[in-house]
Amino acid sequence: MRSAEARPIAVLVDAYTTGNHLPPAFDRLGVDVVHVQSTPELMTSMTLPDLTAYKAVIPYGTPEETAARLAEFQPICVVPGQEPGVPLADELSERLGLPTNGTALSAARRDKYEMIEALRRAGLRCAEQFRSGDPQALVDWAERRGEYPVVVKPLSSAATEGVAVCRGPEEVRKAAEAVLGTQNIFFETNDEVLVQSFLQGEEYMVDTVSYEGRRYCTGVWQYHKLLRGTHRIYDQETLCSPESSPVPELVAYTSEVLSALGIAYGPVHAEVIMTEEGPALVEIGARLSGGVLPAFNDLCHGVNQADMTALAYARPAEFLAEYGDRTYRKLREAAVIDTATELDGIVDSIDQDVFAEIEALESVHFLRAKLRPGGPIRPTVDLYTSTLVAYTVHESAERLREDYARIQELKDRVYRLAEGSEAGK
Repeated sequence: MRSAEARPIAVLVDAYTTGNHLPPAFDRLGVDVVHVQSTPELMTSMTLPDLTAYKAVIPYGTPEETAARLAEFQPICVVPGQEPGVPLADELSERLGLPTNGTALSAARRDKYEMIEALRRAGLRCAEQFRSGDPQALVDWAERRGEYPVVVKPLSSAATEGVAVCRGPEEVRKAAEAVLGTQNIFFETNDEVLVQSFLQGEEYMVDTVSYEGRRYCTGVWQYHKLLRGTHRIYDQETLCSPESSPVPELVAYTSEVLSALGIAYGPVHAEVIMTEEGPALVEIGARLSGGVLPAFNDLCHGVNQADMTALAYARPAEFLAEYGDRTYRKLREAAVIDTATELDGIVDSIDQDVFAEIEALESVHFLRAKLRPGGPIRPTVDLYTSTLVAYTVHESAERLREDYARIQELKDRVYRLAEGSEAGK
């Protein structure tokens, strides 16, 4: 039994990348955290958890073993810190009798085929789709359907890894063959590939936090992507005004999606296309958005998804009273810029003067160089091969546009390449 003086405990499963924002968010509310690892080894393809932030670290074990060890801490919640931790967080929270999304629809929260089929059963607008481990079967489906482009993607990944927009049968075959048999960033083998109808329209991210099925929308951002060959790569995301069309429709549709997927608790990052017929889901992640940066988000819309998640679990009555069934405010103009490159080679060093020039631009709140000396720089095909991320915020939209243009001028000069590298293609 926990003593009266002891702080409550929250359990985080696989708190990689932006999951690292959760320990300080819970700490600000007087809650300690325990980390659970869902795999035998840490996943080095992502930013690792800062394990020094945890009261205890539970290594990989069976769900039964892990639940028994966690019961000693009398936790108040189990929260996935990143995509691979979603199924285990569902099972542990269910076993421990804590607020839970349950295991019945866990597969539909990770497998993109099952995800869309759950929406279809619920009568929600969604893509047509087919999955197979045979490239020819995928080509045959696309040909029978007779309408290009189509989208080929892994069943379970993130950051547009392996996603291709295909305009004909040979592109479908090539995209499928490029994915099948490989491992995604979560070290899962791609035994099957998904092909879907192409959703024509503008794409948005809709981020929420739920408790008891009541949701707070922490932000809606419009994606702006570039088409390079068969790849749609990130360029920038811009913050939308919550009152402006189509934001209310996107938020309402996303809430229906979460209900269809059995998500009543925790953070969600949804990607939605606004088609001529209305919103249609690309995919969701039942975890924090990969773009969360709490101090930046607070400047943009007064709240951030990490702190809202901690509040929902630590002080649910307060969360529901102040935020339940509500939507963020837009305080400033904001954009997150992900730079692309055609450079191909090895990074020799970072030009600190050029980096500092970008960092000093008036709207730049935070700038991160994603590549390191000695590592490769490759033509950008997804978020993991972009070169810089710049979080920009200002009162003036014109200032954001001017700083975006300057970043595009300087981005490739940030990296000095080793001799023999290619300047472009």
